Amino acid sequence: MKKLLVIQSNYIPWKGYFDAINAVDEFILHDDRQYTKNDWRNRNKIKTTKGPEWLSIPVKIKSVHLQRIDEAQVADPQWNKSHWQKIQANYSKAPFFKEYKDLFAEMYNTQETYLSKINYHFITSINKLLGITTPIRWSTEFNLTDVGKNERLIDLCHQTGTTDYYSGPAAKNYMNEALFKEAGINVHWLDYSGYPVYSQLHGEFTHELSIIDLIFNEGPNAKNFLKSFTGKPMVQKTNISAAI
Repeated sequence: MKKLLVIQSNYIPWKGYFDAINAVDEFILHDDRQYTKNDWRNRNKIKTTKGPEWLSIPVKIKSVHLQRIDEAQVADPQWNKSHWQKIQANYSKAPFFKEYKDLFAEMYNTQETYLSKINYHFITSINKLLGITTPIRWSTEFNLTDVGKNERLIDLCHQTGTTDYYSGPAAKNYMNEALFKEAGINVHWLDYSGYPVYSQLHGEFTHELSIIDLIFNEGPNAKNFLKSFTGKPMVQKTNISAAI
């Protein structure tokens, strides 16, 4: 049995993203797909004194309908400095900020101009911090069919020897589970509910934040708030009959 996760790269993703990576045997960044504006590709939320706020990497848009994620480049070379300044201003009093300050300062000390590579840099660095060892590959490493979304993912599964495909619940809008079943692949829907509350600054608690919020507030205990590290189920059972 081999478990595979295929997702577009996100900027400093939330805890569920890393939980999903840790729950599978291989993770593929699917960045040769169309770039979408106002999405998680170039932005995420942190907790500020005024509540949750977006940190967004400005991106050059040549053509929204033609530009791939891995072709997107940053529009402002100073974005990393402004983001790091805002993170310091809002997390300097977090219990574990000092412990991880230098590590994140190094992450933000980048001259990379391509969004995909920036995201990869943060994802792999945070994986290492959390102790996640799942191998990461790019979809561009494979010669894939372009017949359709489902067929492309099934092709990825076959080329990687995957028996069990893991997907976020949003993909239910386009995924045809019956096609996967016919191809001998089991589909598992990730379940992002039931995360425990942790110690958090700045008012009312919220889950929908970048994982840096969890890291700065809980430090080495951050893994205790991720399902894949604590043995809690990450997926729901697939209901093939409902998809046919």
